[in-house]
Amino acid sequence: MAPHELRRPFKRPAISDQQRRRDLALIRQTQQRSDSQNRARRLASSLFDLPSHSFPDACQADFPDNVDVGYAIALEQSPELEASSPTVRHLDFVQASKLKGSAARHWFARQLMLTEWMIDVPPNLDRDWYVFARPAGKRCFVVSSNGSTVSRLRNGSVLHHFPSSLPNGARTKEISAPSHVYCILDCIFHEPDQTYYVIDMVCWRGYSLYDCSAEFRFFWLNSKLSETGACNPPSTYHRYRFSVVPIYDCNRIGLHKAYTGGFAFVKDGLLFYNRHAHYQTGNTPLALVWKDELCSQYVLDTDSEGHVPAEQQVVLELQDDGKLTTSDDPPILFGCLEKEIIQKAGNFLRFSVIDECVRIVDGKLELGDLKFVGKANRARAFADSYSKVFFQYTARHSPLQFQDLIASLDPNLDENSESNDMEMID
Repeated sequence: MAPHELRRPFKRPAISDQQRRRDLALIRQTQQRSDSQNRARRLASSLFDLPSHSFPDACQADFPDNVDVGYAIALEQSPELEASSPTVRHLDFVQASKLKGSAARHWFARQLMLTEWMIDVPPNLDRDWYVFARPAGKRCFVVSSNGSTVSRLRNGSVLHHFPSSLPNGARTKEISAPSHVYCILDCIFHEPDQTYYVIDMVCWRGYSLYDCSAEFRFFWLNSKLSETGACNPPSTYHRYRFSVVPIYDCNRIGLHKAYTGGFAFVKDGLLFYNRHAHYQTGNTPLALVWKDELCSQYVLDTDSEGHVPAEQQVVLELQDDGKLTTSDDPPILFGCLEKEIIQKAGNFLRFSVIDECVRIVDGKLELGDLKFVGKANRARAFADSYSKVFFQYTARHSPLQFQDLIASLDPNLDENSESNDMEMID
């Protein structure tokens, strides 16, 4: 492994195209929201021409006062709207809760918003981003519905099935709610204190937060979760405690608090969320993870025995035509297998990266020759993402360091100003 190079505290130049993808992601989510609203308005206007008995449950629907009821009805009644529509996605959750076995695992494995790894520091980091410490543990969805609560891991398998104080999360008079009321939380389960640390809110009492900004989702997360008693210690009808990590504005003070502050959990890097980002499934450059040796035990990937291999290793997905791709959408091609090897291989394969064959051309990583190591763990549901492969390579040769993050912040920022954090008070 090459030694870390010494760096002065000046702004590090960009080496990748990650910022271009961030710009495209913001444009795309704005267009998707506009298209979804326009389709819904057209459909709602046509539906209101039908007899009122066509919507027997409309008057009973529990919608917020500021929501267009016609819009909500249209979303629930129409199969024509795309999956990007938030209410359609929620109906999918209700239907998916009835799935069993591999079908359920396959569906839930594709519902989390997955962070990209920070390759370059985003511009306007102090104005457009939040930062918070990532708890070490198992990333999962927590869904409360029909008097029960279920958590599912990133690969879609069930982690826990338990009662909770979340709305409709247990069969008690205090927590009971209509069948259409349910909640979806994005969490990390921290084994040492048996606590679910909530890092995002996707749905609350049936209200969609998919197309809300991270700024609004975090506000609701901190204001709504404490009302339920979910942050209370475990009890008969509340088996696991929930908690929210402190979320900071990404200025110098907030960044230092997230990086050096003490927390109730073991830290595993820092998470950066663009305050304008919607909740979208799959990998997104609008949510980033960054690590170094001081805030994470696992900066570099380890092998099955917990050791850092001498050569970087990557896990890629084998396509039917022999192409080896990442988990991105669209996937990034990193190589091909010969036909005689394809029949003996599995879906996810592990390779070693030969440093001499790696190039960065026009901000894009090219791996060159790969050395086959073996099949990946059967529990995996995804190949490595492009940004992870890139981050792991730079972490071995020219790591993005904490002083690079600090140097990128606005030099005119008043360091004496207080950081507006959103820490949950239990």
